[in-house]
This record gives sequence, C-alpha cells and structure tokens, in this order.
Amino acid sequence: MSTIIAANISDGTTSVASTYVVNGSAKAWVNFNGTGTVAIRDSLNVSTITDNGTGNYTVNFTNAMADANYCANITYAISAGSNLQLRYITRGTTSEQRFFVSVDASATGADTDENNVSIFR
Repeated sequence: MSTIIAANISDGTTSVASTYVVNGSAKAWVNFNGTGTVAIRDSLNVSTITDNGTGNYTVNFTNAMADANYCANITYAISAGSNLQLRYITRGTTSEQRFFVSVDASATGADTDENNVSIFR
C-alpha cells in the first residue's frame, strides 16, 4: 500500500489541514427513511440498513471500522406528533451500529421518517 504525505488538501478553492480529514471527518454517515420499506436517501460508507422491527434499525458499514471505539451520533424525527425517545444504542461492532427508538418512556417501538447516523473515529 502506498502512502501520500501532505500537510494540506485543497479542492482548488478551499484548503484544509490533512489532519482534519484523517482525524476529524465522519468515517460513515447515512440519511434514511425508516417507515414502510426502509430506504437510504444518501450515505457515505454505509451499504445497507436493516429493519429489525418497529423503531429498531441496524446501519451496516461498507468498509469496516478499525475497531468498535467510535462515536455514533444519531438523530431522528417523525411527522406525526409523538414524544420519541432513543431507547438504546447497542455497542457497535466494526461492521454495524444498531439503535432503537420508542414512543414516550414505553418499550413500544416507533418507526421514524427521518434518521441520521454519523460515525466518527
């Protein structure tokens, strides 16, 4: 494998330090519809979304993370008025991140219209 060493990276207009790209950019992200047939709207390094049941989703990575010590940021929304809660985020693996959204403090799952997951490592 070859290594490119550069202090800065530029697109011709904007320049950033290469450490920003290596250490600070999302290693994976996805925006997906979680109602009906789940569907990815757009993503980076996410191959598929698994619908594990109502409000229960798994984000599957195209390329595995170096380890499971990453930071998962998850946001969600629903068009109908509900008080949603992120019930749990499982400890991610190198190949996936799972989470569950419920209505209020119950354990009743809630499918969400807008889901955004970003992974930083």
